Amino acid sequence: MRFTGGGGRSSHEILAELHESLDRRHRPEDVAELVLQALEGRLTRRERVVLGRAARHSWLRSAWFSSMPADYARPVGGSRQVAAATRLFERSLEVDPDDPRALLEFAAALGAPMRWTPDRTDFLADRLDRHARDAAGMDLSKRQYNRRFRMLRRLAAKAGVLGAEQDKRRLLMVGVTGFGAGIPRERFLADADAACFVAYYTARRKLRREFSLAGRDNPFDEVAAVLLDRCADSSDWWMIAQVRTTPDVLERLTEEERGRLLGQWSAVMRESAALLRACRPGGVDRASMIVRRGDDSTTWNNLAGAYNAARAGWLACLASLDALELLEVACPGKAMRLMAADLAAWHRGTGGGLDPGTAVWAALPPPWEVLDGTASCTRADVEAACRAAGLDPEKSGWTAPAARRGVAAFRPTPELVHGVSIADPVWASLLRRAGVFSGKRVDPELLPEVCHGLASGIVISDLP
Repeated sequence: MRFTGGGGRSSHEILAELHESLDRRHRPEDVAELVLQALEGRLTRRERVVLGRAARHSWLRSAWFSSMPADYARPVGGSRQVAAATRLFERSLEVDPDDPRALLEFAAALGAPMRWTPDRTDFLADRLDRHARDAAGMDLSKRQYNRRFRMLRRLAAKAGVLGAEQDKRRLLMVGVTGFGAGIPRERFLADADAACFVAYYTARRKLRREFSLAGRDNPFDEVAAVLLDRCADSSDWWMIAQVRTTPDVLERLTEEERGRLLGQWSAVMRESAALLRACRPGGVDRASMIVRRGDDSTTWNNLAGAYNAARAGWLACLASLDALELLEVACPGKAMRLMAADLAAWHRGTGGGLDPGTAVWAALPPPWEVLDGTASCTRADVEAACRAAGLDPEKSGWTAPAARRGVAAFRPTPELVHGVSIADPVWASLLRRAGVFSGKRVDPELLPEVCHGLASGIVISDLP
């Protein structure tokens, strides 16, 4: 984590660091420390006490260095492919290797003398034969021509993969922060109170899931409540609505702003639903949603998180515009996450069972079919499925914005290894490196240390 502490920095510099945190995964207690510095001299005694309770667990005050990554994985750009192509073609062109469109333009520029274009990359059908190469004035042997053609194909393929991975990461960020990661820096820096709330609240939303029978903690805790109260009179509520789409925030927006936000959420719903269709695991039973070995549950769950967040925001905006009657025509359902088999077995062993929403999901058409018009799903259909599963369709968030939850108490961020709480970050790093709790074979070289640590009680969360 790139956390630089105080050091006499200005409020503007600290806010700039908070803005950087929107696209990363800083712990809430470390963000609280920055907020205390950014708002120094402007806080009431109660506000300082509440923020201080969280900030005393920051690494700056407790010297606690987490073993968990402070960022989400970022797609690898095309620098290596650009360097290889530059050497092969003996041409140096300016290109941003992290921009898929720029990579394609770079490939097209290199391929122009060969009459190569990004839409003609088939090695068997699109290469020029000897007569065509001669007619084009190419002074290249067949071998050199083929090498260049393959390189251009690799560049085009890299651009496609990079674009897809960037889209997935962008949607992942929408799932955990709303549209927070896209807030312009200038707008963020212009309103310190709103900025501090947005930074802290999104940090809470990014907390990792714990392997437990309990649901996720409410991200709106006592610290977030204090910071939101500071925004009551003159803050940038449009910026706050990018991360918290609740009635108390939406009522501060104009009708035009609520309509614009509705459009943003609708677009994300459609995009994430289309990607869910493309990556859905073929052998998974929709009635159980238990992941099988080899399934890419991470991609599915990230996209499902983005879709569900967008759907919740969409419903909240519809409600704020008194337009929930539109659900009578089309009401796409939620997308359920894939669940590990051991967690599902733990639920059953303790007398529990599957999330009742899984039965609703299984009874309804997939949301991508509803959104593209190939299947019909109305509010009446969803209500009937909810009643069959023993759920209240409105209170459970299937046909209305989910019920507002109470304010949670602040809890220090647990040190997790694949969702299991570990008492010490050094041990957590060792267990992660050894492959413990990952579902894979534990590294035999580290097995003695792992067994010693487990016997010493370093695992502090409940396990099945």
